[in-house]
Amino acid sequence: MLQLTKPLAFIDLETTGINLGSDRIIEIAIVRIGTDSKQTVKRKLINPEMSIPPSSSEIHGITDEMVKSAPTFKQVANEIKQ
Repeated sequence: MLQLTKPLAFIDLETTGINLGSDRIIEIAIVRIGTDSKQTVKRKLINPEMSIPPSSSEIHGITDEMVKSAPTFKQVANEIKQ
């Protein structure tokens, strides 16, 4: 068993593509493991304010329809930081 002295978090991002300069985040998933081994999982869809290319949707299964009413990254950035 893992003996943690500080919490540990794993972050997974799904994006509109692989270009860091132009592509955007469309999903953030965070798994947090506390020092007591308690796991917390959070998942949030993000509106990228751009179309998701079909080639990206084929990989992660997230479509424009799924994110059209989701908050933007700017709207959830502080919540994610917490």
